[in-house]
Amino acid sequence: MKIEGGQFLVTGGAGFIGSHLIDRLLARGAREVIIFDNFIRGTRANVEAAVATGRATIFGLGGDTRNTDEVMEAAAGADGVFHLACLSLLHSDRYPRAAVATNIDGGFNVFDACIKQGVKRLVHASSSSVYGDAVYSPMDEHHPLNNKNFYGATKIALESLLVALHDKYKLDYLAMRYMNVYGPRQDFHGAYVGPIISAIDRMVRGERPIVYGDGSQAYDFVAVDDAVTATVAAMEVDATNLCVNVGTGIKTSVLTVIQRIMQLMDYQGEIDFRPGGPTFVVDRVGGTQRAKEVLGFTAGLCLDDGLRRVIDWRIALDGRR
Repeated sequence: MKIEGGQFLVTGGAGFIGSHLIDRLLARGAREVIIFDNFIRGTRANVEAAVATGRATIFGLGGDTRNTDEVMEAAAGADGVFHLACLSLLHSDRYPRAAVATNIDGGFNVFDACIKQGVKRLVHASSSSVYGDAVYSPMDEHHPLNNKNFYGATKIALESLLVALHDKYKLDYLAMRYMNVYGPRQDFHGAYVGPIISAIDRMVRGERPIVYGDGSQAYDFVAVDDAVTATVAAMEVDATNLCVNVGTGIKTSVLTVIQRIMQLMDYQGEIDFRPGGPTFVVDRVGGTQRAKEVLGFTAGLCLDDGLRRVIDWRIALDGRR
């Protein structure tokens, strides 16, 4: 499906990845983008520039995927749907019923609306959380689903629903298994904040960056610009009924990332090592072969360049307050 001239619905569109995705769709010539968001984590500031173009509109009758009628109306006329709305990992862990209602029931509402409104293609935001800790590395899409938390459980359930809906109704979709996405607009106020934006925010405020344990936890850190490139490609290709990893294929420890941020920010302080912490997995890096073959995607932004973009964005925020 061509992006240029198309109409697209983006659930969770005012959030971190969603707002960057909307910017890219508009830059690629989308005729209209509908932003569907309840603004619990997403912000209007994230989409101000998009709305100012006149081609992006906030769905004004609500933005909660649990409300079937709202979702059905928002999907009307859409050529394609990007479904990114969900409860966060820690919120899901603390409130399992809310995770089921929002992530599973809300997700099904979006899928059902795609079928009933004749949407041509769905791109669904899944997660590398479905894998749990690595049995082998890098983890390709055939890796066992060893998840043990409620967030990952909802993502597994949604992937299974998509397979069934494709089989029964021929729903045309791809599911993106995002690795650890980082970048500008990432939430640094929530209870579970990614290690990159947390460290940058603390250093900007003159506080020591926190590392839980010894920092040997290692992940696949992928810049949001690259994640969006893969997501847009998923709407354009013909492949269907697949899950695709979105990452760099490069494993980097948390300690290495924090030390690199310290160097880029010329920070002379020490790291605050703490025991425990909200660590759900300690080893996760995604295989990239399917993304190359199906999407023609290879991550292009190196870690240093990606980190500089987040640092510059976070510093600029203080100048706008």
